[in-house]
Amino acid sequence: MALPKPAHRYEAGDAWLANCCAHPNLVRDVWDSDALAPIPSGEEWLVAQARLATGYPRLVRIRAEQRGPVLADPVMDALWWLVPLDAAEELADVRALVVKPAGWCLHCPPTGWQTKGRMWITRPDGAGLLTDPAVLAAAFGPGGYRLAVEASR
Repeated sequence: MALPKPAHRYEAGDAWLANCCAHPNLVRDVWDSDALAPIPSGEEWLVAQARLATGYPRLVRIRAEQRGPVLADPVMDALWWLVPLDAAEELADVRALVVKPAGWCLHCPPTGWQTKGRMWITRPDGAGLLTDPAVLAAAFGPGGYRLAVEASR
């Protein structure tokens, strides 16, 4: 059973998200069937993934106006940030984050409601705001303890 159409305030975010896919009408059809739509990264954004348990405390360190869309799946213990296409290099040393390659599909609910346990913590609003990788890296800190080069020899 399909859920009611999202409220007017979610239409811009849904349109932006659907248009990130080569077939936006198929995305909307999937959402109408109460399923997650696979939207590939690489055209508009990349995906930085973290564990929900460790990532959520860092999420709140980022001011709302600096935070792009963030998708959560509590069952999978996962958070996904939408980040700019050049974010992989800047986030490479942040151990708690994995930047997925272009073409990796993020299975997304519409912006206005939860589907299959996934929900937008920060919803796409249609403006295309993405989380700046420098801000995201700073929220995660220095990346944890690393042995000095001399100590590992």
